[in-house]
Amino acid sequence: MGAGSSGLALETDQVGLSPLRTNLDDVPESCVASIFMHLDPPEICKLARLNRAFHGASSADFVWETKLPSNYKYLAEKILGQSPESLSKKEIYARLCRPNCFDDGTKQVWLDKRSGKICVAVSYKALRITGIDDRRYWNHISSEESRFNTIAYLQQIWWLEVVGELEFEFPAGTYSLLFKLHLGKISKKSGRRACNVDQVHGWDVKPVRFQLSTSNGQQASSECYLHQQGNWGHYHVGEFVVDNKNTPMKLRFSMMQIDCTHTKGGVCLDSVLICPSEFREKLNQF
Repeated sequence: MGAGSSGLALETDQVGLSPLRTNLDDVPESCVASIFMHLDPPEICKLARLNRAFHGASSADFVWETKLPSNYKYLAEKILGQSPESLSKKEIYARLCRPNCFDDGTKQVWLDKRSGKICVAVSYKALRITGIDDRRYWNHISSEESRFNTIAYLQQIWWLEVVGELEFEFPAGTYSLLFKLHLGKISKKSGRRACNVDQVHGWDVKPVRFQLSTSNGQQASSECYLHQQGNWGHYHVGEFVVDNKNTPMKLRFSMMQIDCTHTKGGVCLDSVLICPSEFREKLNQF
């Protein structure tokens, strides 16, 4: 066997054959697609630029179905207004990653581009708020700092109650609900951001109480003083867990400061945010 091997090696050298060389263009599209199933969407989109096989693999439905949330058919019909069968899985993912308004523009839903997890924002316009239509108490201010381009500014009030509801089909997981608030009146002067805190008062006397309940009996509550002036703060109400991914869950949430021994004012109310609990560390993105 040794002699045969030596002879074969010698024959190969004599003929002058060189080892076969392969490059990325030789990798079958199906193999590339199988690899893409284990990558994050931004990585897939980046690699899609390499060559034709990578580009083709980056559009495979079975790749993007692994990235989409389990309720993507519900989202396609309710949010995009289209049958999921009429769109490619990649197109559904791309469109859901944008801010998508629903319920007359008072709510937004979007996917985190990297993880495919769902976030929902509820504008103050969808909430029941004490005295919201009375200009003695509230002003409506246009703002680029809001997803909905408008915020509500409370000048002064004795009794404050903010209540909201949302019915939505969430994928299984643990979610946090937070109120997005800002102490001080936001404005722009000569193109620069300004914040007037002259009317801020009453939030350090008694804490604000936040509450959350779900249609399957979960409850959470928290209390805190409002103290963060000049910057948006996300005030955590509590968490809820979704086990049944194919059943809509109804949420009821509130923010209250109903101690009438003192007035309170000088706060901006933007929205309520529902996001996966692990996202709380990066709330500055919202």
